[in-house]
Amino acid sequence: MNQKTLSARAWADLLILSFIWGASFLSIRLALNEVPFFTAVAHRVFWAALVLWGYVLIRRLHVPRGVKIWGAFLVMGFLNNVIPFTLMAWGQLYIETGLTSILNAATAIFGVVVAAVFFADERLSANRLVGVLLGFLGVSIAIGIENLRNFDIRSLAQLAVLGGTLSYAFAGAWARKTMADLPPQTAAAGMLAGSTIVMLPLAYIIDGPPSFDLSPTAIGAIAYYSVIATAVAYMLYYRVLAVAGSGNLMLCTLLVAPVAIVLGALVLGESLNPNAYLGFVILGLGLVILDGRILRMFAKSH
Repeated sequence: MNQKTLSARAWADLLILSFIWGASFLSIRLALNEVPFFTAVAHRVFWAALVLWGYVLIRRLHVPRGVKIWGAFLVMGFLNNVIPFTLMAWGQLYIETGLTSILNAATAIFGVVVAAVFFADERLSANRLVGVLLGFLGVSIAIGIENLRNFDIRSLAQLAVLGGTLSYAFAGAWARKTMADLPPQTAAAGMLAGSTIVMLPLAYIIDGPPSFDLSPTAIGAIAYYSVIATAVAYMLYYRVLAVAGSGNLMLCTLLVAPVAIVLGALVLGESLNPNAYLGFVILGLGLVILDGRILRMFAKSH
């Protein structure tokens, strides 16, 4: 598969998107100091849905009306928002934001595996298999397999984050199966509407009525991760996709984690086990092999 060449504008957009998503881990952690995690997720999907539907209506994009497609939106909301956002928010209560971002990079690895299971045209080639195996090795080193033997709250939190990345992978397969013909902004808005339908009553039942008696830090954090890191990021994501191609978007997975690690260290004073950094390097190598461009460049030079 041919890869598009990244222009200077595409690189700039990619770096901006990586910083936006990298900072989202910090903003979520700051909000969780004052907001229960179900309510934190409800804030994220509700405000992001409002922004995206406003965009859809202003641009006069087609609004689907069929029961079938709204059912697909509801499932997509579960897989791409409700499950991963909730699991990752809970996980961040017990592990560092930087480690959460490293484990989040496993989304690309799980995505390849799930696609290979469900789609005949995405079977695992040799380089994809090597990339997947290296990716899983990197994740294992980052979390520390010996730590999972204890199954303490920290270990469970790491498994929760990985569960969220697996849910993202299934969401990608579901989106390809049910939403391929929709404008991406409409698909994103519908998905967030579906997740809002689930999260608002769930947060009310579990956490009670939301409190808006929050510090400026918490309000700013919620505004950032819902409006900027969800609604605006989706629109920027699709712009990068259009000009740079899906293969180049994998680079974003590698760029997000360093941003989150640096911000976690500067703002929260977090420090990671050296194994986390080693695991990220190996995971990154796996993603580079999955992408395949460096291998093709090396082959051409010889």
